[in-house]
Amino acid sequence: MAALEIVRIPVLSDNYVWLVHEPASGATMVVDPAVADPVLDAAKARGWAITDIWNTHWHPDHTGGNAAIKEAAKAWGGCTITGPAAEHERIPTLDVLVKGGDTVRLGDHVADVWDVPAHTAGHIAYHFADDAAIFVGDTMFAMGCGRLFEGTAEQMFANMQKLRALDDATRVYCAHEYTLSNARFAITVDPANEALAARLAAVEAARAAGEATVPTSIGAERATNPFFRAPDAAELARIRALKDAA
Repeated sequence: MAALEIVRIPVLSDNYVWLVHEPASGATMVVDPAVADPVLDAAKARGWAITDIWNTHWHPDHTGGNAAIKEAAKAWGGCTITGPAAEHERIPTLDVLVKGGDTVRLGDHVADVWDVPAHTAGHIAYHFADDAAIFVGDTMFAMGCGRLFEGTAEQMFANMQKLRALDDATRVYCAHEYTLSNARFAITVDPANEALAARLAAVEAARAAGEATVPTSIGAERATNPFFRAPDAAELARIRALKDAA
């Protein structure tokens, strides 16, 4: 089975849209398009026809490009928009509604849908087990986690536990470049963590050079992410409150 080709597209001030191409079938999927034009340009530059859009949650900076991409895709035969069933009223462009336990396909590659509520009530993630890749939207970031806008620390802790069960090599595709601010906060929570100190230095150098810092990996987060490392929901809540006030 041919490997997925995954392209990072920076948009707005700090969002990442992921363009995912399955070379055997030619299927091309967009994860959480905040806007349309940079995504269409990236696909056109590669000769890829967008066949699918997958949303993780309803926030406009993850769905704002849905309609325009779907309209443009009519020239290629159309595209299907898939997203969380629990948030369908807030994402009117959805064609296919999914929830935890469902599967979705991109060519021969199959992704399991996970329910990961907390940032929003119906947030989902897409896990390509055979490709060791997971698209998490705003549930987890490099050295961070999403704000608890519509859920609880207990829910977010449960999400972290699900992610902790994955292999260290699993690549985690999140939707924002928050790594530097997250790292600077994390070191205040875990100042004796040598791996974290080293990662902070590496991130500072990367950002100074204008380089992206995601995707991350489960192994890197296991070593350095204070939310991922929290032993219980109470500790995650305490750290999240500190981060919110930072």
